[in-house]
Amino acid sequence: MNNADRQLLLSYQRLPARLDVQQTAELLGFMQHEIAVLMKARLLKPLGEPAPNGHKYFSSVEILNLAQDCQWLDKATKIVSRHWQAKNRIRKNFLSAA
Repeated sequence: MNNADRQLLLSYQRLPARLDVQQTAELLGFMQHEIAVLMKARLLKPLGEPAPNGHKYFSSVEILNLAQDCQWLDKATKIVSRHWQAKNRIRKNFLSAA
């Protein structure tokens, strides 16, 4: 999402009912690719039952509530941090074994 799109999203007086992954990430303060980590940890649930490779949408009401929940944000941040620590550890072990 470029800066102009970000400013437009944040300037809406009323958000659309459904948000895509990019908009959800922007409102929650996470990177777009971290949304998949939060979904895998069952901290975010997309609307409907999208296919694994399908486009995901989230309820704007739920996302705004989560953005104001300090406990949820703390838990989500820890989950994302642990995810990257594990990936980096695996990568480091793989590179040192080679």
